[in-house]
Amino acid sequence: MTNPRFEGRGAAHRRAIYRGCGYGPADVASRPHIGVANAWSECSPGHYNLRTLADAVKAGIWQAGGVPFEFGVPSTCGNVAIGDTALQYELVLRDIVAACVEAVARVQLFDGLVLLSSCDNIVPGQILGALRLDVPSLVVTGGPMLEGYIPGAGGAAGARRVLMPDVNEAVFGRAKRGSMDDADLAAIEEAACPTAGACPVMGTANTMQILSEALGLCLPGTATIPAPYAGKTIAARQAGARIVEMVKEGLKSSSTVTLESLLNAATVDVAIGGSTNAVLHLLAFARELGIDMDLDVFDSLSRKVPLVTRVLPNGPYTVVDLHHAGGAPAVMKVLEPLLHGDAVMADGRKLRDVVRGAAAFSGEDGPLATLNEPVSTEGGLAVLKGSLAPDGAIVRQTAMKPEMLVFSGPARVFDSDAGALEGIAGGRVKRGDVIVIRYEGPKGGPGMTETMLATDALVDLGLDESCALVTDGRFSGFNRGPIIGHVSPEAMSGGPIAVVRDGDPVKIDIPSRRIDLLIPEDEIRRRLASWIAPAPKVSSGILGLYSRLSLPSHDGGAMQPWTGKPQARGKGGGKA
Repeated sequence: MTNPRFEGRGAAHRRAIYRGCGYGPADVASRPHIGVANAWSECSPGHYNLRTLADAVKAGIWQAGGVPFEFGVPSTCGNVAIGDTALQYELVLRDIVAACVEAVARVQLFDGLVLLSSCDNIVPGQILGALRLDVPSLVVTGGPMLEGYIPGAGGAAGARRVLMPDVNEAVFGRAKRGSMDDADLAAIEEAACPTAGACPVMGTANTMQILSEALGLCLPGTATIPAPYAGKTIAARQAGARIVEMVKEGLKSSSTVTLESLLNAATVDVAIGGSTNAVLHLLAFARELGIDMDLDVFDSLSRKVPLVTRVLPNGPYTVVDLHHAGGAPAVMKVLEPLLHGDAVMADGRKLRDVVRGAAAFSGEDGPLATLNEPVSTEGGLAVLKGSLAPDGAIVRQTAMKPEMLVFSGPARVFDSDAGALEGIAGGRVKRGDVIVIRYEGPKGGPGMTETMLATDALVDLGLDESCALVTDGRFSGFNRGPIIGHVSPEAMSGGPIAVVRDGDPVKIDIPSRRIDLLIPEDEIRRRLASWIAPAPKVSSGILGLYSRLSLPSHDGGAMQPWTGKPQARGKGGGKA
């Protein structure tokens, strides 16, 4: 294969630049150029192992006849920023990463891309950038970390498993109010992250790693390989070889990410009880590609697609356990009757052919259930609408206690996550209340802040059995309890949540998919007519830009204002 943009006298300037990087003329002119977008950093265990994986990817590219060009993209870990206003940047970082991938790949004239990342907004940010480019693209995930344990009496049998969510809930619950001593907290802290990798619960990080495989962007069976396993390095080298083949085949991202594959990913998301944040990301992908897909698709799927995994917070198992049960191919094998079998996967096969050869260890016990005997007859997500959220809100219904699926109570209103935490800790919130946190949406946050302080405290204090929480912000990918987010329109845009007052009755009815402010409609209109938007929390820098350009949450929240009706790509509505 020749590379016309680097051949001939007119390309001497390009070859000269790459010679300065150690590439010879034959390498530059006659081989596919593959950009290796590496989110490696020393700031996050999810990205700490990507340095080694990038080397394996590049080895595979060389072996297959391509030339790798590694470049860095920013990555962070939102857990570091919990409790600080810096958490506003987390969703915004998705757009920053997308812009980095887009700009570098365009300027360097890459023929294909390998995207290395692991965590919450970095995986979707890299995918978003690749979709803009429409070049052959593969995702290599860092994989989940292994579980942590605190030693106990009786050896291994007495050891207590500890995961990162245990630390968060302890810090903002028992430790904050003084009912946990320093030694107990230190033991949890030391055990929670024993290896590199993404926290092994079904949070946003692992949800998006699995969905990258369902989208056809990650080699089948590789997304959930745990970070410390040798198989992770082997899979990275295979991905390097495969991307060169994809360039030669002309298999661009638009050939794999279609309406059908997006519907497959949405189906997998509700079936695994995945992160609510995945809704934002899949909708952003659809908007980027001009594919007609909206929030209602997720509710339609969740009504007919059952929950088939028992991975935390939807059961006692971890993503490592799910990998040992067959990983993403096993999940898709269970779901095969509900998926679009013609979707093209990363290895070039159709989805139906991938799942035909997959092993699925499913049944009454273990992390993976069956369609006939699911964990729950409905999927993990529910979309609520009503007078409090005319454009929609999202709840992780399978992570709630059944008695909280229908709940009514007086509103306790806070204009920030930090304010809500202080209200909970200070006794302002009583059993039976509905906590309302507003001005945390895409524009109000700005950045659609994760309301982790209040949600973690709610669960740790046991108030998830007697209080609900409603917000126009979002949550950690690992959230549980009667917690409703993504309320749209958000408060900063003048949605009804902006005019809720302390004591107003709020009703949540998840089986009926309703969330309502139980005051007369004319009173809501009267309040909105006199409402005045507060001054923006941030008006400069990237946060100020995001607050001005972001779409609402029900359209994916990305910085891409939408002015026209999207045109569907694919075969139409498919199985949604």
